[in-house]
Amino acid sequence: MHAALPEAMREAVDEFARHLAAERNRSVHTVRAYVGDVVSLLDHAARGGAARPAELTLAVLRGWLARRRAAGRARTSLARHAAAARTFTAWAHREGLIETDPGQRLASPKAHRDLPTVLRADQAEALVTAAGTRPDAVGLRDRLVLELLYATGIRVSELCGLDLGDIDRMRRVVRVVGKGDKERAVPYGLPADQALTAWLRHGRPALANERSGNALVLGARGARLQATAARRLVDGYARAAGLPHTSPHDLRHSAATHLLEGGADLRSVQELLGHASLSSTQIYTHVSIERLRAAYEQAHPRA
Repeated sequence: MHAALPEAMREAVDEFARHLAAERNRSVHTVRAYVGDVVSLLDHAARGGAARPAELTLAVLRGWLARRRAAGRARTSLARHAAAARTFTAWAHREGLIETDPGQRLASPKAHRDLPTVLRADQAEALVTAAGTRPDAVGLRDRLVLELLYATGIRVSELCGLDLGDIDRMRRVVRVVGKGDKERAVPYGLPADQALTAWLRHGRPALANERSGNALVLGARGARLQATAARRLVDGYARAAGLPHTSPHDLRHSAATHLLEGGADLRSVQELLGHASLSSTQIYTHVSIERLRAAYEQAHPRA
């Protein structure tokens, strides 16, 4: 689709990608998603006869979103499509590629936010201790992955990106580089520290080779553990523990909810999770309220 675009549009989207990566410091995943959306938008415009970004209009933007909606895209996806379009047209306007910015008048579909999947505390404990039955190097690695994900609430990509120097054993703090290359320090507890000790003493040396570098968590062949492998192992241990499908992000949701239910304030949880906006963290207060409501309706005689 990119190769079939008119030359002016193709050059514009390539420059927009460089802008997102170099100037806006957006992650690889964000750049890929936004560029994919913009290519789709420009392809729609080109099929309507447009050859340059200057020919983008509000009607073209709305028509493209309407086609996305008719294709069955979820409201969350439509909201991201609209955000990508607005970001592109605002950039194109600043660069002089568009005389007026049509994206300023593009309404964004309001995304419906489902409550995240959250394990009960006993379910989370059953999951993170499930790897304890496997005493070999891979089992020690898996135990560390599960313990750190739940203890810290970090993203799976952040876990896989950890280096040996990112762990402060004295203070039991891990240095995490999150979205937008923002750095934060996240504490972890004694069980995670014990898993870390066992991994560093007996697990990592057994797997490490010339491909390992400074990576903290290694795959079975010695290279840095990949996020896809981490997702598979989390779900595998969840199934072994008799739990429903569970992802690393579900452990992140569970950690945040359990912190709030244990008395942590919302702002502290926001900092631990690395959320740019407090509104992203507030979803966990809704989870706690719904859990409280369910308990009330089940237990109160006049519910």
